[in-house]
Amino acid sequence: MKSEKISELTTSRLSVYLRCLNTLYAAGIKTISSQALAEQFHLNSAQIRKDLGYFGEFGVRGVGYYVEDLRDHITKILGLDRPHRVGIVGAGRLGTALANYNGFGRSNFTVVALFDNDRQKIGKRIGEERMLVHDVEQLAHMIRSEGIDVMVIAVPAKAAQRVLNQIMSAGIKAVLNFAPVSLNSRKGVKVKTVDLTTSLESLSYFLAQPPASRVTHKRGQQRDTDDTVWMNKQPDAS
Repeated sequence: MKSEKISELTTSRLSVYLRCLNTLYAAGIKTISSQALAEQFHLNSAQIRKDLGYFGEFGVRGVGYYVEDLRDHITKILGLDRPHRVGIVGAGRLGTALANYNGFGRSNFTVVALFDNDRQKIGKRIGEERMLVHDVEQLAHMIRSEGIDVMVIAVPAKAAQRVLNQIMSAGIKAVLNFAPVSLNSRKGVKVKTVDLTTSLESLSYFLAQPPASRVTHKRGQQRDTDDTVWMNKQPDAS
């Protein structure tokens, strides 16, 4: 792997490539070129080669990429070859929906704990998975006992920074924030904020433009990062 700093956009695109390779692998496809990969999934072949080039030489001249091998390499690069245990703060509609989302398992993430400060919810089991809601004051203890390494914030904006402070104090380095607010994190702590409202407003801008001025994506052209990666921001998480 090259010593230069890898951008977040690059790692986000790797996640997209992995999803595409998983589709090819499930279909029994053994090899594919960067051009064919780009054309099939509406990506950019030069960008694919550049992104993968940061991490090594994966292509074979005259063959392209071995789908299973490249899939395994990217899985390891993204750290998805080991399980991640997730805790969610906020047992409202969003937090409950996230706790019951089955898609996490496909990427080796498992939700193991749900937290809230509402006495009416603490101690209850909610959602399809009947997950127990813990008192947020037990956050640090549960993070240690459950081996949690990723936390999700699904609380109203006014409480988000306080919750993040608790999470950081418990030693968590990776946080996904659904509260519509910019949070201040310590050095060494990565916070990704997801805000659906921003994405919807961007779509509203598109709809507000005259038809002739709208730009659509041609086949094989690199899509805007906001279209291919779910790293935008979400609405109020209450």
